[in-house]
Amino acid sequence: MLDPTRFLSDLHDLRRIGVQGSGVIRPAYSAPDIAARDWLAGKIAEAGLTARFDAMGNLFGLAEGPSLLLGSHSDTQPTGGWLDGALGVIAALEIARAARAAGGPAISIVSFQDEEGRFGGTTGSAVWSGLLSLAEADAVKDTDGITLAAARADLGARSGADINPAQFTGYIELHIEQGPTLDAAGEQIGVVTDIVGYREIMVTLSGQQNHAGTTPMALRKDAFQGLSAFNTRLNDRLRNVVTPQSVWTIGHVALSPNAASIVPGQVRFSMQWRDGDDARLGRMQSIIETVLNEIAAEMGLGLEIGGFVGLEPVEMDAGLRARLESAAEAVAPGRWRRMPSGALHDATNVARLMPVAMLFVPSIGGVSHAFEEDTHEADLVAGLRVLAQAAGVQA
Repeated sequence: MLDPTRFLSDLHDLRRIGVQGSGVIRPAYSAPDIAARDWLAGKIAEAGLTARFDAMGNLFGLAEGPSLLLGSHSDTQPTGGWLDGALGVIAALEIARAARAAGGPAISIVSFQDEEGRFGGTTGSAVWSGLLSLAEADAVKDTDGITLAAARADLGARSGADINPAQFTGYIELHIEQGPTLDAAGEQIGVVTDIVGYREIMVTLSGQQNHAGTTPMALRKDAFQGLSAFNTRLNDRLRNVVTPQSVWTIGHVALSPNAASIVPGQVRFSMQWRDGDDARLGRMQSIIETVLNEIAAEMGLGLEIGGFVGLEPVEMDAGLRARLESAAEAVAPGRWRRMPSGALHDATNVARLMPVAMLFVPSIGGVSHAFEEDTHEADLVAGLRVLAQAAGVQA
């Protein structure tokens, strides 16, 4: 039988590793992240599973023979919440324990590494799924210039196991919603229909650095004004292409020289967009690139576009999803819904290898990626019970 008290206790124990205030600071490969993985490896062994770290530091708890894989990630944002990723990992641990005590079914668990993007995002599952080679991942640098190869060296002798995906019959990931839909509706469970795709580029607009007091406005080549004009025009151009579920974000801006009395000579910024439809993602990209070229030509700015990354939209497996829907109706009758995921998850990459499904529990106020991230205990336990029932474990 499931033990909700033990489940919640383990969640809070994991929270204490890297705790800061009400949140957690446990970025991938940091000392708190490795400590959390060592703690989890001990819990895995106590549960009667075999703990193995692969080359990336993805931590698996393996059952014998073919098994269903449950899990998520245990690394956090630089200043993160206590449930993002951790919920799915600890729920998987509790269900695996209950399954072994009951004599089956076979449940394995995983905590993927670097889901939160110190080195790009969903990196551990990307390498395990074959989307990204280990050599390519190793060359990536974080914002401090540290390579992934150097960071994962801190794993020492822990890492190196070869985990064969063929031993798993499917993958289900429990996660907080990270949005306001379930909380606002007073619902307990979201059964994910699909995970959106995303695209991201880095853009550099180059103008002419000059004196802010003596350079006439008509003669300026102000890189920041180029960014401002691009943002305004892009919003207008996308209006008739997108849906209410489409999103786009200028999320990182680096202005040079970033001084009060200097006309900015260069601005470098990230441009990201997400949608559940691959064709619409392509149309959005075409508009983004067209507007960038228009603005650069009109304002006499240099333009560089690079660093393209992206993932395709992924539809959840119909069979696993049906099991989640049946369990959701049993655990939270009339208080669940089908919904897309606007956030990216490791399940996107794992879908390259096996059938996948996901379920959500509410985020209070829709807050995530922040110290204030939280979910009511009753909703956490409801998510645990739905996942267990879908996995064939008595809830």
